[in-house]
Amino acid sequence: MHGLNEQELHYVVSRVVNRIKGGQSSAALFDDPDMAVNAAQAAHEQLTKQHGLQARTRMIDAMRACARDEAARVSQMAVLETGLGRVEDKILKNLLAADKTPGAEILKPNCVTGDFGLMLTERAAFGVIAAVTPCTNPTETILCNAIGMIAGGNSVVFNVHPSAKGVCAYFVTRLNEAIVAAGGPAHLLSMIAEPTIASANALMAHERVRLVVVTGGPGVVKAAMQSGKRAICGGPGNPPVVVDETADLSKAGESIVKGASFDNNIICSDEKEVFCVADVADRLKQVMVQKGAVEMRGQEIARLEKLVLDSGHTNKDWVGKNASVIAQAMGKTVDAGTRLLLCEVDSEDHPFVKTELLMPVLPFVRSPDVDTAIKQAKKAEQGYRHTAGMYSTNIDALHKMAVAMDCSIFVKNAPHYSGLGFEGEGHASFTIASPTGEGLTTALSFTRERRCTLKDHFRVV
Repeated sequence: MHGLNEQELHYVVSRVVNRIKGGQSSAALFDDPDMAVNAAQAAHEQLTKQHGLQARTRMIDAMRACARDEAARVSQMAVLETGLGRVEDKILKNLLAADKTPGAEILKPNCVTGDFGLMLTERAAFGVIAAVTPCTNPTETILCNAIGMIAGGNSVVFNVHPSAKGVCAYFVTRLNEAIVAAGGPAHLLSMIAEPTIASANALMAHERVRLVVVTGGPGVVKAAMQSGKRAICGGPGNPPVVVDETADLSKAGESIVKGASFDNNIICSDEKEVFCVADVADRLKQVMVQKGAVEMRGQEIARLEKLVLDSGHTNKDWVGKNASVIAQAMGKTVDAGTRLLLCEVDSEDHPFVKTELLMPVLPFVRSPDVDTAIKQAKKAEQGYRHTAGMYSTNIDALHKMAVAMDCSIFVKNAPHYSGLGFEGEGHASFTIASPTGEGLTTALSFTRERRCTLKDHFRVV
């Protein structure tokens, strides 16, 4: 549905939240984690006994169609409810998840024959999955997870971020309706109606939950990894980008502005700091200003720091807000179309560099040479091994940084969102599992290997 005004959006969100609070939850929403898991277990068993790969594909196709139809509405709802990001960018993210998240087609069997017979390896479901999702990419993460998990034959109970529970409840319900309409069982997707830390812990500890999938900050990642279950964890990132003296500066400047401002920088893989070789730093900044950035200078940076940081941590009041809104709050008037606030700082130790701000405020550091820039970038990334990028035409420098960063995503000469498959090749995912090593998760991540061996007398040669 397109073109909802703010009053209509408030009405939709309030209706969903009131239904949750009033106990009038739809079939997809549960007040009690145990009830949700039991329903999910029954749905999983029905899926595996009555529905094969072709049926799963029909369900996933229905989910994709539903997500495309709902992209504008849930994007508007998410911005209204959470206060984070840009509607136009969230629409693109939801469509990306709908179109480029792999389904069952990625689950290819492997067969080996030889003198002793045949061995077949196939991908099997875990069963019930508990998934914790963030407020930064609420519906996108649900969709990516749901497609991959159902493709693998699983069911899933979501414990979403409380600040996005309205839009998530609406979206999970709509996706469930699409699955049922395509012939699938109810409760393949379900959600805790009033999600809390306690409900997340209860889900992760539940005896029938076989796999825990978490997309969030360090706290929830730690809890998942200590749950005693197999855990797939998409944790934080602080992605740097390096620009050396051989780079195409016009391309680099425009691309960094696009990437760092995309959905107001709340995606974990977005560019969070720039290290530029000093010889080309002024020219790069000039391009960035031409392409939608506004440079903060002198005391403006100090005022901005005081506004957006609180005792060395990100002030959540400004996470995901438009650059023009942040600038106005610190006393500077900029054009409403401004995408990014650019701040040249003195070193990689500046708080803007060390802190994942999650807002369109981009620190910029001059580096004496590319080797120093790579070392500074590695320090700034803090070992998360999430995402990094570089602009260069020197293949040796690109290789050196890729090896040094050792990240799940490394992007060369493009916005970091290209590493998610947006205006770039490859599949999409909004659970980037760097802490546990899966990288961009797919149905393969949510399945386990099962081997069947037939001894002798099977081959025809």
